[in-house]
Amino acid sequence: MASHRVLRNGRSTQMASDELEEISKPPSPPTVVFGRRTNSGRFISYSREDLDSELGSVDFSNSNYHVLFPMTPDNQPMDPVISAKVEEQYVSNSLFTGGFNNVTRAHVMDKVIDSDAGHDNPQMAGTKESTCAIPGCDSKLMGDQSGNVILPCECDFRICRECFIDAVKTGGRVCPGCKEPYKTTEWEELESKANGAISLQPLPSAVPEMETKNPLNKSLTRTKTQVGEFDHNRWLFETKGTYGYGNVIWPDENDDGNGNGGGHGQPKELVGKPWRPLTRKLKIPPAVLSPYRLLVFIRLVVLILFLWWRITHQNPDAIWLWGMSVVCELWFAFSWLLDQLPKLCPVNRSVDLAVLKEKFETPNAKNPRGKSDLPGIDVFVSTADPEKEPVLVTANTILSILAADYPVEKLSCYVSDDGGALLTFEAMAEAASFANLWVPFCRKHDIEPRNPESYFNLKRDPYKNKIQPDFVKDRRRVKREYDEFKVRVNSLPDSIRRRSDAYHAREEIKAMKSQRENAGDDPVEAVKIPKATWMADGSHWPGTWINPSPDHSRGGHSGIMQVMLKPPSEEPLYGNNDEDELLDFAEVDIRLPLLVYVSREKRPGYDHNKKAGAMNALVRASAIMSNGPFILNLDCDHYIYNSKALREGMCFMMDRGGDRICYVQFPQRFEGIDPSDRYANHNTVFFDVNMRALDGLQGPVYVGTGCLFRRIALYGFDPPRSKEHHLGWCSCCLPRKRKKSSAAVASEETQALRMGGIDEEDMIFSTFPKKFGNSNFLIDSIPVAEFQGRPLADHPSIKHGRPPGALTIPRQLLDATTVAEAVSVISCWYEEKTEWGQRVGWIYGSVTEDVVTGYRMHNRGWRSVYCVTKRDAFRGTAPINLTDRLHQVLRWATGSVEIFFSRNNAIFASPKMKLLQRIAYLNVGIYPFTSFFLIVYCFLPALSLFSGQFIVQTLNVTFLTYLLIITLTLCMLAVLEVKWSGIELEEWWRNEQFWVVGGTSAHLAAVLQGLLKVIAGIEISFTLTSKSAGDDIDDEYADLYIVRWTSLMIPPITIMILNLIAIAVGVGRTIYSVIPQWSKLLGGVFFSFWVLAHLYPFAKGLMGRRGRTPTIVYVWSGLIAITISLLWVAIDPQSANSQIGGSFTFP
Repeated sequence: MASHRVLRNGRSTQMASDELEEISKPPSPPTVVFGRRTNSGRFISYSREDLDSELGSVDFSNSNYHVLFPMTPDNQPMDPVISAKVEEQYVSNSLFTGGFNNVTRAHVMDKVIDSDAGHDNPQMAGTKESTCAIPGCDSKLMGDQSGNVILPCECDFRICRECFIDAVKTGGRVCPGCKEPYKTTEWEELESKANGAISLQPLPSAVPEMETKNPLNKSLTRTKTQVGEFDHNRWLFETKGTYGYGNVIWPDENDDGNGNGGGHGQPKELVGKPWRPLTRKLKIPPAVLSPYRLLVFIRLVVLILFLWWRITHQNPDAIWLWGMSVVCELWFAFSWLLDQLPKLCPVNRSVDLAVLKEKFETPNAKNPRGKSDLPGIDVFVSTADPEKEPVLVTANTILSILAADYPVEKLSCYVSDDGGALLTFEAMAEAASFANLWVPFCRKHDIEPRNPESYFNLKRDPYKNKIQPDFVKDRRRVKREYDEFKVRVNSLPDSIRRRSDAYHAREEIKAMKSQRENAGDDPVEAVKIPKATWMADGSHWPGTWINPSPDHSRGGHSGIMQVMLKPPSEEPLYGNNDEDELLDFAEVDIRLPLLVYVSREKRPGYDHNKKAGAMNALVRASAIMSNGPFILNLDCDHYIYNSKALREGMCFMMDRGGDRICYVQFPQRFEGIDPSDRYANHNTVFFDVNMRALDGLQGPVYVGTGCLFRRIALYGFDPPRSKEHHLGWCSCCLPRKRKKSSAAVASEETQALRMGGIDEEDMIFSTFPKKFGNSNFLIDSIPVAEFQGRPLADHPSIKHGRPPGALTIPRQLLDATTVAEAVSVISCWYEEKTEWGQRVGWIYGSVTEDVVTGYRMHNRGWRSVYCVTKRDAFRGTAPINLTDRLHQVLRWATGSVEIFFSRNNAIFASPKMKLLQRIAYLNVGIYPFTSFFLIVYCFLPALSLFSGQFIVQTLNVTFLTYLLIITLTLCMLAVLEVKWSGIELEEWWRNEQFWVVGGTSAHLAAVLQGLLKVIAGIEISFTLTSKSAGDDIDDEYADLYIVRWTSLMIPPITIMILNLIAIAVGVGRTIYSVIPQWSKLLGGVFFSFWVLAHLYPFAKGLMGRRGRTPTIVYVWSGLIAITISLLWVAIDPQSANSQIGGSFTFP
């Protein structure tokens, strides 16, 4: 509870007048501390309970106490609007810290970064308010009684009250900015004030913008009299308005002026239009899908017949070889079936952004001004280690989010720094500073992509389709500024280190001086002071220090929260056309979305649950600060490549039936991959085949990034109307409705909170503290998020919608109480005795928390959608190095094994999950176990060649026919998948190759680690995948050729060497044998080449760049070859008289 917490401010309370400032000066003891009333009406002060916990048994007779002055004629309260803005400015300039057994403190940041690049940004944290643009004058701008800034000239030149009076009286009534005279009406209005006070009306320059939004306002602006009053008679005459029953009847716009227009009606802007959907489902053409399903059926029948033939026709000459091969083939058939069945109902989808704009951002009867009625989106960006995840990459991701094409006031960005590093903090501050230039530049020239690093490295013509004449000049200026920005960010590690060393030396000198003064003539010992990390304003960094110490280490530090960019104003804010400005943003909205830096509290002895815990901390903090009903989570290296991606995802959420969608998953696209895609890093078969197919069922799985969530689904609620829907097998076969009388009893893991609706029970708020924690702010935000996330009630079938125009109301400004509450919910103790991580938020207990979280939502009856945009929505980086790629696959496979041995196994899924969706999730947990059978099958050709036997007794026509049909149907299925998914055949082959590489290396290790965790309880730890590039800056793919040894390489190397030796042994034996067995040789050599062809990318990766193969690779290859040769000689020694070619004895 924020009202019961202590907020200690690093400054004196801000007052509205000089009288209050005089009163606020504390007299001599006992000290007086004033309660400060926030925008929410709460007082922030010291309470006796807080003093009890902090001071223990101290005598309170001389302690601080609390005085609240009553309202008198001499002590009037500040205007609520002004006080709220003052409070918000204080919040944006303060660094909030707190946590378990710690007082929440607000440290005023006079300086966030060393550079002064961001001091022109009124939203930037640690900067001053907008000041007068006259050189040498730093006074505040004029404002009305509501605190709104007044700019007296249409050029929006910033000027204070004193400078304006000088310009009017002594400057010839000329604006100092545009050198044009002020309006006569404004001068007469000033002269009419008898007391000489300056009071201006809102600018008429905002009228043209209003007219573009709503043409109805044209007549309203023209009908004002010279004194600014509304001329009602003139309005009736110009608009031909007449009085109807209780309202104005608008004339038909087709009226010719003589009353022959066909009667009265509503203007075109307010006439209801036919309802149109926001999305469409595009089914795969039957000419492609029907043969695809037929081939699946044919191959399944052939597989059954083949396996039956294999079981009934044994090989008595090598029964052990036959038995191993049959067992492996049975498992491969089962695994193929699990993978193939969910692919029977693939779909494609499309969105209509024009309809979205028409419904939510076009003037209508409920929204005359055309303000955005779209719901808010909170974007989460997670990072943990600035060394493995470069801060420049994270900063570019933040810039792409801030520049996204979405209503500024509805967009918020939260950066989770799980490492608590000052380097990340100052890099985000630099990004917020550079955003003041980059974001308006993107809006002005419609830049794509809006990641500056990617944009300036584009290989296409940057001037194509750019029609504005100043684009070339603007681009060059922004490019220079970005280069300087990169220099500042890249130099931050050295800058922080030098700054910390300087402050540390100063502290040591002070300590030694003080010690000498106190010691006198006694000998002085060397002073040891912990080497702290210092911020730019000369104070200690509350997070992780470069030299860790207690309370300042990676696993133990306070919670930190800093509002980098405060919430924007509701109305557009346009730039100026000054010569001092870098670019001309006179017609560009320069507002920036809310940007918040968050580093959750960490303490030794607590399980912080890695990324899942960090995400849940952001969910709680964002619910208190912005409470966007939708959440987009991105990795620090995944940036927004399509600025309209958020709108496309919102089309699914706001469409009819969208309230049952828990998340919209976007495909992952990657940059920096080698052209041949050696290790299948693009993973197109999964993202373009499997995920499209799952979209035809209950929806795609959650893959960890690029996912737009419904906040209420993350809270563990059931979807609305869950009793009315029985999902059946899939969306295209046997859909049914469940009888209302039947009620399935869900397990403890699938029980969820009921969502309040028209025909359903209301939310049971009494149980919320046990589920969500004891924060009333968080609990109160839940029904608000649920309501704001509903689609518009603009269709009779939408029974659970919200009225149009409900989200056009401005949101409340931030105050210190709100931020202090947000700090408290990111503490390490908050989740104790709650359901966070169990049924609420991201689910704990697995390395792949993303798959488990999506599974829980589908298990409650939610459905998801796969959104494939024409222009890639997001792009990121992937490890092209072999070792990093294997470790990435190892982490995924280990998470799947954990899922298989947990309660999240799809075998225990609830009846709300479709059958084919359950099979897909079952395959997610089973696929790593294929590694056992795959490794055995890869050794079988070599064993066959060594022994001179084969898996069948003879290569007869039946065996070859089955083999040919199975191979041909597999190839035909691949061609049809390429046809309906849009991938290339080469990508399909690369996926097959890496399936063998991963199955013989990482998947086997994952199964072993999973078994160790289940049997022995040994926890599994992983390191972050490095996002940094190779050392060779001249070669974009230098990291591809770096070979780092790992034990995961041993099984594939063994398989390759064994098959190569076996081929040589088999050929030699057959050539020199008295009766050559060519059929068995051909069978063994064919399957050996099949194995080697799939392992070719792995072998090529081991070679590295020419001349750079590690020595250990040759050492292991020689040792394995010698070991295998000696082992075979021991197993099958040759007789003394077995000589081939005279005296030569073949082994």
